[in-house]
Amino acid sequence: MASRGRGGGPVVGPGQSGGPTTPLGRSAVQVTGLGLGAAPLANLYTEVTEEQAYGTVAAAWRRGVRYFDTAPHYGLGLSERRLGAALREHPRSAYTVSTKVGRRLEPVSDGGDDLAHGFAVPATHRRVWDFSADGVRRSLEDSLERLGLDHVDVVYLHDPDDHAEQAFREGYPALERLRSEGVVGAIGAGMNQAEMLTRFVRETDVDVVLCAGRYTLLDQRASAELLPAAVERGVSVVIGGAFNSGLLADPRPGATYNYDRAPAELLEKALRMRAVAERHGTTLRAAALAFCAAHPAVASVLVGARSAAEADDCAEQFATPVPAALWEKLRDTGLLPSESLEEPS
Repeated sequence: MASRGRGGGPVVGPGQSGGPTTPLGRSAVQVTGLGLGAAPLANLYTEVTEEQAYGTVAAAWRRGVRYFDTAPHYGLGLSERRLGAALREHPRSAYTVSTKVGRRLEPVSDGGDDLAHGFAVPATHRRVWDFSADGVRRSLEDSLERLGLDHVDVVYLHDPDDHAEQAFREGYPALERLRSEGVVGAIGAGMNQAEMLTRFVRETDVDVVLCAGRYTLLDQRASAELLPAAVERGVSVVIGGAFNSGLLADPRPGATYNYDRAPAELLEKALRMRAVAERHGTTLRAAALAFCAAHPAVASVLVGARSAAEADDCAEQFATPVPAALWEKLRDTGLLPSESLEEPS
């Protein structure tokens, strides 16, 4: 692994719909306000062709996105391979890549498919939970090989929910050493919950945390402790799951919420929010992204896309102004808590 120096990530200029760049915590690693989450490129639920994956990244790039997030978990390494291939034509200093550690991939034979984990790929490997110091380094080395890169800018501990002791005792110190050695520029943790991320913010020297699905128009749990703690400690937050896995992108019967069928009461709430957005001349998708981006702790909002059209739409929605009257109406009607929101612009 090549040495980069802490803060070795790129500094790029403002990028159209991707937005201007922001440093992660006290590091010099910069991210655009809109980032591309590369899980869908790994055949999430259904197949995505190589051409579609390349076209998705190319469309995001055209719209100014310069932050790309991936993980070994996504399609058993397929996401990393496809993302690395798609970025190969661009100068390495022009973009920021994050990946994750905590699940090592071990080869297996006759593994069937990986649909039980959500990916339509052959089960050529099995995931092994490992937040040990050795596991962190081995996982990162394997990721670099799949990506075809000599370094990544950000490394997150991935979903340590049931492995807190090892993650804090071994995994996090290993990331600190990688940062001090200059192998990575910024370190953190990525989870679908806010509580343990708050502990990382308060008890460690992370630069950034990735919080998926817990700060959205439908779920503001991260606003209770995580986001205020991040502001206080100077830690950046990257928000994933802005659409809560689909419901806020396209509320309809059968839509998904947190990777399961949306409950009727949340579907009804999302439909009401969409109606308010449309009456104010905008879309629910634009409102969902603006809500996440508005908080001062938030450095970037990750969106997943599986086609060039989806990447273009996400960039368009991110760049769409949302009128202040929309937020007032959502609060007045009880669709948002009265105390919510750092006022988006």
